[in-house]
Amino acid sequence: MERAIGRRKFLNRGLAALAACAAWQRSQAAPLHEPIATGRFLPTTESLQQYRAPAWFANARFGISAHWTPQSVPEQGDWYARNMYIQGSAQYNDHLSHYGHPSKFGYKDLCHAWKADAWDPEGLIRLYRKTGARYFVALANHHDGFDCWNSAHQPWNSVNIGPRRDIVGSWARAARRNDLWFGVSVFATQNWQWFNVSHGSDRAGPLRGVLYDGNLTLAEGAGQWWNGHDPARLYQPPHADDAPPPAEYVQNFFDRTKDVIDRYHPDLVFFTDRGLPLGDTGMRLAAHYYNSSAVWNRGRIEAVINTKHVPPALDGALVADRLPDDAIGAFPWQMDICIGDWHYKRDIVYKTAAEVVPYLVDVVSKNGCLLMNTPLRANGALDDREIAILRDIAEWMDVNGEAIFETRPWKIPGEGPTGTPQVDFPQRDLRYRAEDIRFTTKGGLLYAIAMHWPDDGRLAIRSLASHSPYFPGGIAAVELLGSPARLQWRRDTNALTVELPTEKPCRYCYSLRIRALG
Repeated sequence: MERAIGRRKFLNRGLAALAACAAWQRSQAAPLHEPIATGRFLPTTESLQQYRAPAWFANARFGISAHWTPQSVPEQGDWYARNMYIQGSAQYNDHLSHYGHPSKFGYKDLCHAWKADAWDPEGLIRLYRKTGARYFVALANHHDGFDCWNSAHQPWNSVNIGPRRDIVGSWARAARRNDLWFGVSVFATQNWQWFNVSHGSDRAGPLRGVLYDGNLTLAEGAGQWWNGHDPARLYQPPHADDAPPPAEYVQNFFDRTKDVIDRYHPDLVFFTDRGLPLGDTGMRLAAHYYNSSAVWNRGRIEAVINTKHVPPALDGALVADRLPDDAIGAFPWQMDICIGDWHYKRDIVYKTAAEVVPYLVDVVSKNGCLLMNTPLRANGALDDREIAILRDIAEWMDVNGEAIFETRPWKIPGEGPTGTPQVDFPQRDLRYRAEDIRFTTKGGLLYAIAMHWPDDGRLAIRSLASHSPYFPGGIAAVELLGSPARLQWRRDTNALTVELPTEKPCRYCYSLRIRALG
């Protein structure tokens, strides 16, 4: 009898959640044609093709991001908000042992528990600037649907709940005070399907069939800390896994994204979608953003939109995140990487500066920018190991930044047997050799960056041989950045061979500055 009553209770809750779904959709009803900023860009492929990436982005070459939301609270890695509702997953098991069953303590409660009490955006941005970053990207929202600003269209946000602070706004002010370009990443498009697991229940065990808290209704918040906050606004209403998002959801995504653009005037917006998000909605957001940028910047379009895998029809109209091949990109592009897990995970083995720097060099030689995520702890601080990695990168940048910033790709990206596919950073078995060289150029100078110090101290660059079609003129001087040594070199039909000094100027990736005659 008790079990039957329990089943009826959960069935009734499910019916109430479905009713709340309909009510939520009615409450979200809004015109689907809200005006966008006027200007030279229209939400069409042909019109957006007028865009080309601004010079600041091509010059920046290195940025840092902070993938930081309430999912950082358990410090158990990325996608925690989803996996905590998948029975048997490591994050579900961790949640069960630390917080209890997700029918009682769910993601909404992690949002409430996020305090960010050690977060110092000014200090962090100064550290990122010292590391060499020229731009910073804050996570505006993730697939979890929680907005990290004073969102006008999502009450589940960092000003109402958790830190009680405008995370994006604070990042933006700190970045601009420290002369960094500022961006936001907007990943909420996938919230509809991604978070549907929150409406499920255990499939086995003593709490089998007990609905998770994603099924809670607004009325059930009476007397709770979340009273007045509808769970359906965070988790979305229950729906079939293959159900397309309704018009109200699409409109809400548009409103929230337009809100973060209009409030903070970001220089970059990063969508994790394949192309622009949600069809025409993404086209309208792009046109609005580009037109708004012209207003903010006295006619100049300083805006950048990153998306995964730009479709051919929009090539050049957007900035691709990740290059699909190993060649020089026709347009500036970006590669985003993480030194750990995307959301903070305790005791993870980080990628070292010795792994990041060669990757940066390779990306820049192909006309790319590297955006590196250093995940913050729940309290908003970096751990000591992350700080040490940033300081190591800063040390390398102090010596070699000249060969990275404001550079452009040369005629070829490099030479040598070892390539670097722009996926799966980094390959642990990737070992560069002395034959591996990458090239950049700036102001008539050529930089040849050796990915490995030759054992015999003799560096041979075959692309600069005397008969090379890439460098037919003469060479006036060859210098090693960071070294006072006067280098000996010779050029013949096989290579430009440089005798390197005994003392290395840095610990990895060594940059030669080459001046042409005349």
